[in-house]
Amino acid sequence: MRVSSVIVPLAVFVVAAVAAPDEIVIEDWKAYKVGAIGLPGQWTAQNWGTPNYQNIKIVDDDGRRALHMKSVNDSITLNRDIKGKVRLKDTPILEWEWKSIALPKDGNACKKSTDDEAAQIYVVWPRFPEHMRSRIIGYVWDTTQPAGTICRSEKMRTVTYIVVRSGSTDLNKWITEKRNVVEDFEKVYGDAPDVPAVLSLSTDSNDTNSTSEAMVGTIRFKSE
Repeated sequence: MRVSSVIVPLAVFVVAAVAAPDEIVIEDWKAYKVGAIGLPGQWTAQNWGTPNYQNIKIVDDDGRRALHMKSVNDSITLNRDIKGKVRLKDTPILEWEWKSIALPKDGNACKKSTDDEAAQIYVVWPRFPEHMRSRIIGYVWDTTQPAGTICRSEKMRTVTYIVVRSGSTDLNKWITEKRNVVEDFEKVYGDAPDVPAVLSLSTDSNDTNSTSEAMVGTIRFKSE
């Protein structure tokens, strides 16, 4: 009796200690001061072009902490290392909040000449050589392509777009989106995903010679 009374609590403790979390918050922007301009501390810059990171800042929008991004005939991308932080087996659902303010004129993710989107969130699985073999899914708010469209980027062949929201109907509204990344990956690539390494945010307007503007709130991976 004494032995079993000790073993059972220990077993419960071990199970609790190794249980997978139901939610992994990637970013809620609360670690940064409202009004801060430029790349937030845990995010890194893109390695191409000349992005103007002075056009991104931390804001409080009606009590919601967010990153505000604006593009003026340019492209802005920022990256967050998530390698080892997300186990898609346990938390396959990517949930994020976003709010588009200005859509790039006639933007169309599926055409090289107009590949601009106001709000974009990417999950990245790098594979060597990265520019040829990486697997990248981009969830976008497109100007013209209807929601539900899936297309391979004509500019970056490693990127497949999934249009989550389209057009101006929901402009200036906070929207919460949920995507099952495992299901999306299997649909796009035909097999199960490895552990993702990077999550990226972007807005661009350089192909349409216009402007785009959006905010992104909390980003998390969830079990359901």
